[in-house]
Amino acid sequence: MRTTTIENGTAWRNWAGNVTARPVRTPAPASADEVARIVTAAAAEGLTVKPAGTGHSFTAAAATDGVLIRPDRLTGIRRIDRAAGTVTAAAGTSLRHLNETLAAQGLSLTNMGDIMAQTVAGAVSTGTHGTGRDSASIAAQITALELVTADGSVLTCSAEEHPEIFAAARIGLGALGVVTAVTFAVEPLFLITAREEPMGFEQVMAEFDQHVAENEHFEFYWFPHTANCNTKRNNRSAGPARPPGRVSGWVEDELLSNGVFQAACSVGRAVPALIPGIARVASRALSARTYTDIPYKVFTTPRRVRFVEMEYALPREAAMPALHEVKAMTERSPLRISFPVEVRTAPADDITLSTASGRDTAYIAVHLYRGTPHQAYFTAVERIMTAHGGRPHWGKLHSRDAGYLEGVYPRFGEFTALRDRLDPGRVFGNAYLRRVLGE
Repeated sequence: MRTTTIENGTAWRNWAGNVTARPVRTPAPASADEVARIVTAAAAEGLTVKPAGTGHSFTAAAATDGVLIRPDRLTGIRRIDRAAGTVTAAAGTSLRHLNETLAAQGLSLTNMGDIMAQTVAGAVSTGTHGTGRDSASIAAQITALELVTADGSVLTCSAEEHPEIFAAARIGLGALGVVTAVTFAVEPLFLITAREEPMGFEQVMAEFDQHVAENEHFEFYWFPHTANCNTKRNNRSAGPARPPGRVSGWVEDELLSNGVFQAACSVGRAVPALIPGIARVASRALSARTYTDIPYKVFTTPRRVRFVEMEYALPREAAMPALHEVKAMTERSPLRISFPVEVRTAPADDITLSTASGRDTAYIAVHLYRGTPHQAYFTAVERIMTAHGGRPHWGKLHSRDAGYLEGVYPRFGEFTALRDRLDPGRVFGNAYLRRVLGE
């Protein structure tokens, strides 16, 4: 099968528009063998190789001036194994297609993040996660993966086969090779009841540990310049399914969360002084609601307002003190913040460079509308996060380097040693990896 290739430096941009690359060529292989040929040919020419998904990372993790592999033809569900409780998807398969296919087969992932636009390989390679007491990261649900390494080898990695590679490559940052397929653990389709409820900031702070302990999935949003939060508690349900009404669901998820919010962000970017007033109105606009549906329809939401984001993973016990500091910082500064701050949790896992590796974790994510100057706000928040031993999300904006990251990841040296073994010539290197992993 012939690989589709676009030559002569066609520009590539990420979803947020803050990263641009101009690779020499952008092949679109349809198999692991084609990927292997692309990698070996590029290495022989002295070119670097980076796979790019849908560009939902805010960092330059996928940027290259060499060969940019596109996922357009490396798609589809390869196998559903009901006896083993697994599904294998080609790397470029979107999370939307994966979830819709599983649901049609009466199956589901245990947990997922809040958007479905990403490819499966892009989502796991950067550590995409949802929120959960017992599960959160998509990568933690991987049972095997297929990886093309720098010498053109095609490896199947699992806890039994190449276990040291499996431990790291589940969140591999594109540094160890090109992921061409991912096998996930799945379970019979189930229902989740979502309870969304406004709550005061201090009440959420005081009850955070209780909410995390009592709910399978808890998250909340705090609206800067207010004392208002919106909470979401998701728990498995015996049913029956009671999805949001067509009209009420559209009002909440499209009109308020996307349409009106887009307009409010545009006004706030043009006239920052209006943002506190807009925030007070916006934080009261979403009403309490309860509904029951299949997992991906509860966990995910449409995101049509484009933004830039920074997120840090903290030891869970440090999260509320850190958030108090963020609130105090915004109150005493001239900053005007139009986006709510998102807080989620994850249990400790055993993935080498997972943001939850070895410790129970809480995530604090800050956003700003695309085109709004973000440096001052993100720098101030990052200073607070790093003071608490925070680990930056690999696909979201941050300024940390290998010297810092080695200090917050006990197994950092394991990863870099494995990288030295699998890719000594840095075929998969780029400026982002040089910063976060070192030379």
